[in-house]
Amino acid sequence: MSKRDFVILTDYDKQTLSSIVDRAIEMKGGAKPHRGEDKALAMIFTKPSTRTNVSFRMAMHRLGGTSMYLGQETLQLSRGETIGDTGKTLARYVDIIMIRTFDHQDVVDLAAGSSVPVINGLTDLCHPCQAMGDVMTLKESLDGSLEDAKLTYIGDGNNVCHSLIHAAGIFGFSLTVSAPEQFAPDSDVLKPMQDRNSNIVVDSDPVSAVQGADAIYTDVWVSMGDEDEADKRYEIFGDYQVNSELLSHAKDSCIVMHCLPANRGEELTDAVMDGEQSRVFEQAENRMHSQQAILEYLLGTI
Repeated sequence: MSKRDFVILTDYDKQTLSSIVDRAIEMKGGAKPHRGEDKALAMIFTKPSTRTNVSFRMAMHRLGGTSMYLGQETLQLSRGETIGDTGKTLARYVDIIMIRTFDHQDVVDLAAGSSVPVINGLTDLCHPCQAMGDVMTLKESLDGSLEDAKLTYIGDGNNVCHSLIHAAGIFGFSLTVSAPEQFAPDSDVLKPMQDRNSNIVVDSDPVSAVQGADAIYTDVWVSMGDEDEADKRYEIFGDYQVNSELLSHAKDSCIVMHCLPANRGEELTDAVMDGEQSRVFEQAENRMHSQQAILEYLLGTI
């Protein structure tokens, strides 16, 4: 087989991604993993991480393999080696590479240089591994029915939002994005997915956006790299807080999601995050299970 990478969800079709999600649910339920014995994962980080770091470490461990943390400062990337040359070198030592970084092109170039699979652990453009865990969480919470589900995303049209748009376009569920106009998702991401799924819409009014929602999803108002805009963002996003009042306009059974870390009292309140409708920490756990399935799938392509 030729190696495959996991750089962006749109590289895959619904059948393949659905099989990965289903496999993650199986392994969460105790199904025996395979393909990871004696395999090694290199993890490159140019951004700090809790969930991506620990969940990938544990996912690889559960597959029977090993992993290593490579901060940018520990690599020759910090002294000017190209990302492509780094990929060519690491591929001589390990079986699979994950990178969490800023510029999406770095992941593309790393994958082009590497002869082993490369996984996008987050870029400024998208966060496909997060979205896979999110789809898994939705499927579990909604008893397996995705096509009839409505997800409402509230807040910044950022990388997490972009991957949810990709997921909605591929899996077919309804998605309403409620963001201030100046922080709407990138039209280059949005438009092609709207062509695939007419139930992907933008509604700047959060109260209107959550009507009929099966799940409400939010993220921080100030992402890494946006700190210089913090004051402006806090002012603009004040009406986009996920709180009990906003939740009351959704379905009674509506769940609440957040990719974490959360700034409690900003994008969502303690009452919502710690309430019965919250799936925030189940969602965090599902990162590990879904990434285990991703790793298993990719290791089977080489």
